[in-house]
Amino acid sequence: MFERIERVPGDAILGLIEAYQQDTNPNKVDLGVGVYRDDQGRTPVLATVKKAEEQLYQQEATKSYIGSHGDTRYTEAVTRMVAGEDSAALKAQRISTTQTPGGTGALRLAADFLKSHLSGRAIWLSDPTWPNHPAIFDAAGIEVKRYPYVNADNRLDFEAMLAALGEVPEGDIVLLHACCHNPTGFDLSEDQWHRVLEVVRSRGLLPLIDFAYQGFGDGLDQDAFGVRLFLESLDELLITTSCSKNFGLYRERTGALMVLATDHEQMHNVRTQVAIAARENYSTPPSHGAAVVAEILGSQALTEEWKQELADMRGRINGLRSDFVAAFRPHGLEERFAFIAEQRGMFSYTGLTQEQVKRLRDEFSIYMVGSGRANIAGLSEASLEYVAKAIATVVK
Repeated sequence: MFERIERVPGDAILGLIEAYQQDTNPNKVDLGVGVYRDDQGRTPVLATVKKAEEQLYQQEATKSYIGSHGDTRYTEAVTRMVAGEDSAALKAQRISTTQTPGGTGALRLAADFLKSHLSGRAIWLSDPTWPNHPAIFDAAGIEVKRYPYVNADNRLDFEAMLAALGEVPEGDIVLLHACCHNPTGFDLSEDQWHRVLEVVRSRGLLPLIDFAYQGFGDGLDQDAFGVRLFLESLDELLITTSCSKNFGLYRERTGALMVLATDHEQMHNVRTQVAIAARENYSTPPSHGAAVVAEILGSQALTEEWKQELADMRGRINGLRSDFVAAFRPHGLEERFAFIAEQRGMFSYTGLTQEQVKRLRDEFSIYMVGSGRANIAGLSEASLEYVAKAIATVVK
């Protein structure tokens, strides 16, 4: 039977990891994989995570299942972090939160729920978007369509985005990036969020906001502006969130799906259906990462320490952005790449072509995704000038 199965190309980013590991060039630089790295190229375990794990080691009394909706301490803490302590929707008990195996698990759970209960509606994704977005919704049987996000000059094209959303059929789903847009790094301003909200309302669209990088843009509350605006302004909304980046829990698969309903009763109806979708998919989520987050957010001391660790990571990335732009100055390219300092989060949509990206890999052992997306957190003070010089070589 299996003789009819054809081989397919491997995941491009995982392929980059393998190629980078086999590269013997001492100057090699990995700008491909989407994880935070410190100046020594490590993805560290946060000190607060270590402390929480030590406490859990002493306290944990069982390895039993935690249920389809997950760890209640975790879901309540994450909901407060995302929605805000003073959220009217939260106080009205209109939000159902389900723990998921990472942000990807949250997206797939959302997709399965939408396919079951809003069948026939398309989902609109930004062009470009995270490469796994279309794959997830396509696999769930939801038609994927696109709205423009950047122009030919590699800048946010908000007016084109807004015009396209204004043509989306009533009832369709639109996926928005809460902050740190992946892969471009271009975020919406507060005024632009208000304008998108107007279109969503007037067209009767259902937003799904992907919130994978809370705290990596401008701060925990600042990054949540669009999410909280929509939560307090709409009757229905889906939010997917992840603790992979802001808690450094990549391999622990710690995410959540939040669903806003019109009232408390409808929220419970939705909640039962989400539980069925989870049961059919993965049954129950893993415990460890969620327990760590709950332990941190349940302690004022650990929460404050974690916020500082997060601020340090954010500050390092924003500092690298400014320093990277300055590194282009000797090559006469500072103005061309000035947008890098304006972007937010780990990623930069550099505007480099596939051929230029290939030359960077082949000639300089600098690895980035073929689309030209670079992980700024993969840079170090030692590699800034080397990478800037290499890019200057391939673009001239």
